[in-house]
Amino acid sequence: MQYLQFSISDINDDKKDILIALLSNIGFEGFDETNNNLEAFIKEDFYVNDSFESIVEVISFKYSKSIIKEQNWNEKWESNFEPILVSHPISSKPFVYIRASFHKPNTSFEYDIEVTPKMSFGTGHHATTYMMVANMSDIIFKDKSVIDFGTGTGILAILAEKMGASKVLAIDNDEWSINNAKENVDVNNCRTITIVQAETIADGNNADIILANINLNIIKENIDAIKKAAKEGTIFLFSGIMLHDENDIVSTLTAAHIHIKNVFKRDNWLCILANR
Repeated sequence: MQYLQFSISDINDDKKDILIALLSNIGFEGFDETNNNLEAFIKEDFYVNDSFESIVEVISFKYSKSIIKEQNWNEKWESNFEPILVSHPISSKPFVYIRASFHKPNTSFEYDIEVTPKMSFGTGHHATTYMMVANMSDIIFKDKSVIDFGTGTGILAILAEKMGASKVLAIDNDEWSINNAKENVDVNNCRTITIVQAETIADGNNADIILANINLNIIKENIDAIKKAAKEGTIFLFSGIMLHDENDIVSTLTAAHIHIKNVFKRDNWLCILANR
């Protein structure tokens, strides 16, 4: 399946974050940010022109559209990718080093993760993934069961296993993401991760820790399934939520009897730590 690439120019950071959130809600899956420019990607079959143009009317921006094939995306990504260095939020000690195969491991970090995103997304560059990874440092994964809902490249599932999780269920509804996550799981020598293509968390799956780096609408649509998958004392880490949606997500979680412990902020995005 081919992707459409939208190149958007002359857009400031605040406007950029709002645009990313709106595009995510209509099926866009990946974003590449450079200075005042933004590149957004969506599967050709999922693109609805009327939905896109309605966002153009609200935000008002100039763009160009092109078709991008898998090979071209890989070449572009490899030419621009820099390792992501994530430190413990409190101690600032080196925590996770996320790199490509052509980068050498950095032994000063506690964990090393090698990824190749291909046609799926989530390398740690974006604020939401960065916050999820950083705040996993304060959660005890040893011998715990984990659900990674919206796994993408599989980074969070891979880190959960490296941190000692005994069982990890990684879920995504996108075939490219599933295949890519499997490759990344293999290259990181993971053994406890099960990868499933699905729209939601199936009944009967329960976890001590649930990770969900998706977006507000998907969290709201799946809140019942997320709640059913939780045990007494389950820890949640949510992201993919914009600052201006804080009241909405707080209301959603509170109504589901999910108790918010902390709210983290980076750029214009939120990451929420909660428990059952």
